[in-house]
Amino acid sequence: MRARSLLLAATLGVGAVVISQPAYAAGPAIQITKIYYNSYGRTSDTPVTNTKLNGEYVQIKNMTKKAVSLKGWTLRDKQSTASGHIFKFGTFTLGAGKTVTVRTGKGKNTSANRYWGRSYTQGSVAYIWNNTSDTAYLRNASGTLKDSCSYKSKSTVYSKAC
Repeated sequence: MRARSLLLAATLGVGAVVISQPAYAAGPAIQITKIYYNSYGRTSDTPVTNTKLNGEYVQIKNMTKKAVSLKGWTLRDKQSTASGHIFKFGTFTLGAGKTVTVRTGKGKNTSANRYWGRSYTQGSVAYIWNNTSDTAYLRNASGTLKDSCSYKSKSTVYSKAC
C-alpha cells in the first residue's frame, strides 16, 4: 500500500511550520463492491426458482488499470466450511476497471456474470447469503484474504455496498 503526504514549509522568521496531510491507504486491487442478499423476501413466501437464486449476488471489481487473472480465487460466506458455500473461479480474467457479478443460481458464464450453480430441491436451502447478517470473503489462489464485506440486515434493505 502506498502512503501519500504533502509537506508544506513556510519560513516564519525563526523557524518553519510543517503541515502534513494524513496518509491514505490504498484499497485492495480486487474489491467486493456489493452484496445483494434476500433477493425475493422471505424464502417461505414463494417457491425458490433459478431466477430468484440469481437475484442474489456479489459484485467484485478490478480497481487497477491491468487485467487480473482470478483463476483459483475463492468467494465464500462466513459459515463456508460447514455449509460448503465456496465459489471457486476457474479460468477467468477480470478486465481493468471491470466488474464481475457472481450469481447464486445457474446460468452461462460470461465476462460480466459467473454462476455458483446452486439449485433448489425440496427440503434443501439453495441460497448462499443469510438474510439477517453475513460476511463475504475473497481470497486469491494461495488462500490470502484480499477483501471482505459484512452486513447486518435492515428489514427492507437487501443489499450492502461495500
